[in-house]
Amino acid sequence: MRRKLSQLELALRADTSSRHLSCVETGRARPSQKMVLRLACHLDVPLRERNSLLMAAGYAPVYRERPLDSEDMRAVRSAVDMLLEGHDPYPAVVVDRLWNVVRANRAMGVMLDVAPPELLAPAPNVMRLALHPEGLPAHAVDYGEVRAYLLGGLAQQAHTTGDPALRALYDEVSAYEVPVHEAPAPPQERGPREAVVPMRFRTPYGELAMFSSIATFGAPADVTLSELAIELFFPMDQHTERVLRGRAGGPGLSGTPAASVALGAGELLADAAARGAGR
Repeated sequence: MRRKLSQLELALRADTSSRHLSCVETGRARPSQKMVLRLACHLDVPLRERNSLLMAAGYAPVYRERPLDSEDMRAVRSAVDMLLEGHDPYPAVVVDRLWNVVRANRAMGVMLDVAPPELLAPAPNVMRLALHPEGLPAHAVDYGEVRAYLLGGLAQQAHTTGDPALRALYDEVSAYEVPVHEAPAPPQERGPREAVVPMRFRTPYGELAMFSSIATFGAPADVTLSELAIELFFPMDQHTERVLRGRAGGPGLSGTPAASVALGAGELLADAAARGAGR
């Protein structure tokens, strides 16, 4: 239903018969491991859930789940750090499937600086930071448009994956109060209607405007890697570019010092929390 496929269409794509697929669905036939993986592939099932399907069919999981800081992930970690550091002085952040910050570069401090400490614990979450009225919306311009875009994308992601944790996150952030200076707008699906939806913030340096691009890893064979996304922020105008290039290691959006070195999520959290306490 989520993929809008009939049983016959799925059977044809998976190179099997509709009758066999019907028997698998009703439990009258036990699929082979290859059939489970083939069906999961054509249904675009996330790797985490493919392991669940395999176990439900009586097979062992085939996709490992290794922490990003493990020795096996050294090459991946190196590539991630290269992207983050190479993108400086523009903000960049790595998030997991629930939009929790995994790693970030020093320029990301320009955005995390405005968040109260309670939004940074136990780990910063991009959706909460971007939608909570005490986070970025308190400094935003034209926030209604950004809110609609973010909620639309999150709702689509939750529906596509069927992930209950993503649905819970959507229910939480969509219920946040909209700042009084912004009119609420209905969620919108991501689509080709606009080239980019800019994020504009009021800062001691004037109004800054940025847009973002999200990168993922191609052909992942590890659950952790398949769920990582790298969000890179870019200046929308020359003023924002000049400010970001000129403030490397300097003040954040609120005028307090931002992080001065490339940071992991834990270090970034501690740094931002300390600055929040200082204010």
